[in-house]
Amino acid sequence: MPRRQWFLFASVALCAAFPCFSQSPSIQERLQRLMDTSTGAWTTDQVATMGKLRDAAMQDPYALDELRHITDNIGPRLSGSPQAQKAVEYVAAEMKALGADVHLEKTMVPHWVRGVETAELVAWPGMAEGTTQKIVLTALGGSVATPASGLTADVVVADSFDDLKKLPQGAVKGKILLLNEKFDKRLAAQGDGLAAYGQAVVYRGAGPSIAASLGAVAVLVRSVGNADYRLPHTGATMYAEGLPKVPAAAVTAEDADLLKDLAQQGPVRMHLTLTPQNLPKAPSYNVIADWKGSEHPEQVVVVSGHLDSWDLATGAIDDGAGVAVSMQTIHLLQKLGIHPKRTVRFVAWMDEEQGGSGAQTYLDEHTAEMNNHIGAIESDLGAGHPIGIMAAGNPQLEDWLRPVAHALAPIGATVVTMSPDAGEDISFLKGVPQFAPNQDSRFYFNYHHTAADTFDKVVPQELNENAAVMTVLAYALADSNEPAPR
Repeated sequence: MPRRQWFLFASVALCAAFPCFSQSPSIQERLQRLMDTSTGAWTTDQVATMGKLRDAAMQDPYALDELRHITDNIGPRLSGSPQAQKAVEYVAAEMKALGADVHLEKTMVPHWVRGVETAELVAWPGMAEGTTQKIVLTALGGSVATPASGLTADVVVADSFDDLKKLPQGAVKGKILLLNEKFDKRLAAQGDGLAAYGQAVVYRGAGPSIAASLGAVAVLVRSVGNADYRLPHTGATMYAEGLPKVPAAAVTAEDADLLKDLAQQGPVRMHLTLTPQNLPKAPSYNVIADWKGSEHPEQVVVVSGHLDSWDLATGAIDDGAGVAVSMQTIHLLQKLGIHPKRTVRFVAWMDEEQGGSGAQTYLDEHTAEMNNHIGAIESDLGAGHPIGIMAAGNPQLEDWLRPVAHALAPIGATVVTMSPDAGEDISFLKGVPQFAPNQDSRFYFNYHHTAADTFDKVVPQELNENAAVMTVLAYALADSNEPAPR
């Protein structure tokens, strides 16, 4: 007997003999939720339609085919790049081919271009005379450049901000500072990859400004991710106003360990060359495609992913997969001839990686329509198996979504979890109920923002599972008899 069925059987039997429900109402409530098979805000026919969409998503190769083209054919899609523009044009054409009402929403985005990025140790304890030692790193997004010929300075290592505070005054001045905060691999292995990322990513974001405030000439940050094999992990960084801008790079975990070990033995000197360019902002676009509602077309449910990516790889899990499963939502509605009451709006966001310019533009353009935004879904955590739905907003959403979770039971996506937020881009839509597939994050940060974020990392069945969650949820929000609670 499955464990859940055994638990229900034992609990009911126990409470038949003892008045435990009267003493523990929370247990009774949990049992009632588990056994509740009501259709909630949907009719029996609507729940049956959810099942049809789920099954179609599991069989249809559309999302995989679209992802393959976006990644392998178009390639990296850094904001402001020719590849990003090509992706905009391609996705817009695909949505038009499905019969959706397509609009390109102009937004001005950062235009940062990666240049040369090299580093080598030129002096360290125990070195062989006349040798150097290569250090593997990559510039952080938005970083300024070193001189074209590079800079040479001693390296100072701090494992945390607390350790940095303990250094003698002036210890960082004129040096290259390495912030060596480790990504918590055990936390990620337990399924809390986002929590592990949140703990470490503050060093990438704030590191350059903190280093500059202490007089450093450059900053290195231990890669914020779970990757081995000397894979550096890029990502956006920030510069505080009123402070010098110093070159910033992510160094691999292995090389961060090397630098710490050598620095504990004596002086370590590095030659660092970074030649990125921060060009003037460039025009780009959010791709918006409306599958018009049959009764309330002015009411909108957003289904989305972000189209831009970092440039080290082809952005398959971050976030080509999110765009592809969102495209499949419109594809399946078209294929099955389903027109929900409300409009399902596909959005391929531009510039999530470097600040969210596209999401801010969308908010600016649609502020007056926010009351008619019934819900917003974003997939931006790869393509791992989804265990269910994350929801941000009114706590009543947990119970309200239960019939949708039942419809997703055949693919093992039954868990509804309340979360502070559900996606970077949709977080701009304040007051709108927000949702995301609750994806397996144990392995996502092995590849995220690295040169290994490529098409082969996506498991076709798991991609289809995510498409099923996105499609069923979008339909449920768009066709419910009453809008989702706000």
